Amino acid sequence: MKSFGGPVLFLDRDDINTDEIIPARYLTEITKEDLKPYILEDLKLPGFDPKGPHTKAARVIVSRANFGCGSSREHAPWVLEVNGITVVIAESFARIFRQNMFNCGMAAIELDKGTIDRLFLYAESGEARIGIDIEKQEIVVGRSGEEEKIRFDMLPFDKALVMSGGWVDYADRNY
Repeated sequence: MKSFGGPVLFLDRDDINTDEIIPARYLTEITKEDLKPYILEDLKLPGFDPKGPHTKAARVIVSRANFGCGSSREHAPWVLEVNGITVVIAESFARIFRQNMFNCGMAAIELDKGTIDRLFLYAESGEARIGIDIEKQEIVVGRSGEEEKIRFDMLPFDKALVMSGGWVDYADRNY
Protein backbone atom coordinates (compact mmCIF):
# COMPACT_ATOMS: atom_id res chain seq x y z
CA MET A 1 0.00 0.00 0.00
CA LYS A 2 1.12 3.56 -0.70
CA SER A 3 2.27 5.88 2.04
CA PHE A 4 -0.04 8.79 2.70
CA GLY A 5 1.31 12.01 4.11
CA GLY A 6 4.37 14.20 4.36
CA PRO A 7 5.25 17.80 3.52
CA VAL A 8 2.32 19.92 2.35
CA LEU A 9 1.92 22.15 -0.68
CA PHE A 10 -0.75 24.78 0.02
CA LEU A 11 -2.51 26.07 -3.11
CA ASP A 12 -4.78 28.86 -1.91
CA ARG A 13 -7.31 29.15 -4.71
CA ASP A 14 -10.65 27.75 -5.87
CA ASP A 15 -11.12 26.10 -9.27
CA ILE A 16 -7.62 24.77 -9.93
CA ASN A 17 -8.23 22.95 -13.18
CA THR A 18 -6.68 19.94 -14.87
CA ASP A 19 -4.87 22.14 -17.41
CA GLU A 20 -3.10 23.86 -14.52
CA ILE A 21 -2.28 20.51 -12.90
CA ILE A 22 -0.84 19.14 -16.17
CA PRO A 23 -0.98 21.33 -19.28
CA ALA A 24 -2.72 19.73 -22.28
CA ARG A 25 0.35 20.20 -24.49
CA TYR A 26 2.02 17.32 -22.60
CA LEU A 27 -0.77 14.78 -23.03
CA THR A 28 1.09 13.15 -25.90
CA GLU A 29 3.81 11.88 -23.55
CA ILE A 30 4.09 8.09 -23.60
CA THR A 31 4.45 7.23 -19.90
CA LYS A 32 3.27 8.66 -16.60
CA GLU A 33 6.90 9.29 -15.68
CA ASP A 34 7.31 11.51 -18.75
CA LEU A 35 4.70 13.87 -17.25
CA LYS A 36 6.70 14.40 -14.05
CA PRO A 37 8.58 17.65 -14.86
CA TYR A 38 5.42 19.48 -15.94
CA ILE A 39 3.40 19.31 -12.71
CA LEU A 40 1.51 22.55 -12.02
CA GLU A 41 3.54 24.29 -14.74
CA ASP A 42 0.72 26.63 -15.77
CA LEU A 43 -0.63 27.35 -12.27
CA LYS A 44 -0.42 31.06 -11.50
CA LEU A 45 -0.46 31.98 -7.81
CA PRO A 46 1.43 34.80 -6.09
CA GLY A 47 4.82 33.48 -4.97
CA PHE A 48 4.24 29.99 -6.36
CA ASP A 49 7.07 28.28 -8.23
CA PRO A 50 6.16 24.93 -9.84
CA LYS A 51 9.85 24.01 -9.95
CA GLY A 52 10.57 25.19 -6.39
CA PRO A 53 11.59 23.08 -3.40
CA HIS A 54 8.13 23.14 -1.77
CA THR A 55 6.57 21.66 -4.90
CA LYS A 56 9.24 18.98 -5.26
CA ALA A 57 9.06 17.98 -1.58
CA ALA A 58 5.26 17.90 -1.35
CA ARG A 59 3.44 14.66 -0.66
CA VAL A 60 0.08 16.30 0.14
CA ILE A 61 -1.78 19.20 -1.48
CA VAL A 62 -4.25 21.35 0.44
CA SER A 63 -6.45 23.56 -1.69
CA ARG A 64 -9.84 25.22 -1.86
CA ALA A 65 -13.11 24.38 -3.66
CA ASN A 66 -13.62 22.57 -6.97
CA PHE A 67 -10.09 21.16 -7.28
CA GLY A 68 -9.51 19.28 -10.53
CA CYS A 69 -12.23 20.94 -12.58
CA GLY A 70 -11.90 21.02 -16.35
CA SER A 71 -11.39 17.99 -18.52
CA SER A 72 -11.83 14.39 -17.46
CA ARG A 73 -8.29 13.24 -18.22
CA GLU A 74 -6.54 10.81 -15.89
CA HIS A 75 -3.28 12.61 -16.54
CA ALA A 76 -3.96 15.06 -13.71
CA PRO A 77 -3.89 12.42 -10.94
CA TRP A 78 -1.06 10.63 -12.76
CA VAL A 79 1.24 13.66 -12.67
CA LEU A 80 0.53 14.06 -8.94
CA GLU A 81 1.28 10.38 -8.36
CA VAL A 82 4.62 10.32 -10.22
CA ASN A 83 5.67 13.35 -8.18
CA GLY A 84 4.94 11.51 -4.92
CA ILE A 85 1.68 13.30 -4.10
CA THR A 86 -0.88 10.72 -3.01
CA VAL A 87 -3.38 12.95 -1.21
CA VAL A 88 -5.27 16.10 -2.12
CA ILE A 89 -7.36 17.76 0.60
CA ALA A 90 -9.89 20.35 -0.53
CA GLU A 91 -13.34 21.75 0.16
CA SER A 92 -14.64 19.96 -2.92
CA PHE A 93 -13.49 18.24 -6.10
CA ALA A 94 -14.70 17.98 -9.65
CA ARG A 95 -16.55 14.67 -9.73
CA ILE A 96 -14.45 12.93 -12.41
CA PHE A 97 -11.11 14.12 -10.99
CA ARG A 98 -12.15 12.86 -7.55
CA GLN A 99 -13.04 9.42 -8.92
CA ASN A 100 -9.84 9.28 -10.98
CA MET A 101 -7.89 9.86 -7.76
CA PHE A 102 -9.57 6.88 -6.08
CA ASN A 103 -9.22 4.74 -9.22
CA CYS A 104 -5.46 5.43 -9.10
CA GLY A 105 -5.27 4.46 -5.40
CA MET A 106 -4.90 8.03 -4.22
CA ALA A 107 -6.97 9.90 -1.63
CA ALA A 108 -9.21 12.89 -2.40
CA ILE A 109 -10.34 14.14 1.00
CA GLU A 110 -13.10 16.71 1.34
CA LEU A 111 -13.27 18.93 4.42
CA ASP A 112 -15.54 21.85 5.21
CA LYS A 113 -14.40 25.42 4.55
CA GLY A 114 -13.72 26.17 8.22
CA THR A 115 -11.40 23.17 8.55
CA ILE A 116 -9.62 24.04 5.30
CA ASP A 117 -9.17 27.61 6.58
CA ARG A 118 -7.64 26.18 9.77
CA LEU A 119 -5.25 23.99 7.72
CA PHE A 120 -4.08 27.06 5.81
CA LEU A 121 -2.96 28.58 9.13
CA TYR A 122 -0.30 25.86 9.20
CA ALA A 123 1.08 27.16 5.88
CA GLU A 124 2.48 30.22 7.64
CA SER A 125 5.27 28.18 9.22
CA GLY A 126 6.39 26.72 5.89
CA GLU A 127 7.08 23.41 7.65
CA ALA A 128 3.63 21.84 7.91
CA ARG A 129 3.35 18.06 7.64
CA ILE A 130 0.24 15.99 7.30
CA GLY A 131 -0.16 12.30 8.02
CA ILE A 132 -3.21 10.43 6.82
CA ASP A 133 -4.51 7.17 8.24
CA ILE A 134 -6.93 5.93 5.58
CA GLU A 135 -8.12 3.02 7.73
CA LYS A 136 -9.04 5.27 10.70
CA GLN A 137 -10.12 8.12 8.37
CA GLU A 138 -7.97 10.56 10.31
CA ILE A 139 -5.60 13.36 9.38
CA VAL A 140 -2.81 14.44 11.71
CA VAL A 141 -1.46 17.88 10.88
CA GLY A 142 1.44 19.47 12.69
CA ARG A 143 4.33 21.91 12.82
CA SER A 144 6.91 22.82 15.45
CA GLY A 145 5.50 20.75 18.30
CA GLU A 146 1.83 21.40 17.49
CA GLU A 147 -0.43 18.58 16.39
CA GLU A 148 -4.11 18.38 15.51
CA LYS A 149 -6.24 15.38 14.55
CA ILE A 150 -9.05 15.81 12.05
CA ARG A 151 -11.57 13.13 11.08
CA PHE A 152 -12.76 12.79 7.49
CA ASP A 153 -15.43 10.79 5.71
CA MET A 154 -14.77 8.46 2.81
CA LEU A 155 -17.26 6.12 1.17
CA PRO A 156 -16.46 2.45 1.86
CA PHE A 157 -15.88 1.62 -1.83
CA ASP A 158 -13.58 4.63 -2.34
CA LYS A 159 -11.68 3.62 0.79
CA ALA A 160 -11.36 0.06 -0.56
CA LEU A 161 -9.94 1.42 -3.83
CA VAL A 162 -7.35 3.52 -1.97
CA MET A 163 -6.44 0.69 0.42
CA SER A 164 -6.04 -1.70 -2.55
CA GLY A 165 -3.80 0.66 -4.52
CA GLY A 166 -6.42 1.56 -7.12
CA TRP A 167 -9.10 0.06 -9.32
CA VAL A 168 -6.92 -2.49 -11.15
CA ASP A 169 -5.48 -3.94 -7.93
CA TYR A 170 -8.93 -3.92 -6.32
CA ALA A 171 -10.40 -5.82 -9.30
CA ASP A 172 -7.54 -8.34 -9.29
CA ARG A 173 -8.23 -9.11 -5.62
CA ASN A 174 -12.01 -9.19 -5.79
CA TYR A 175 -13.06 -10.52 -9.20
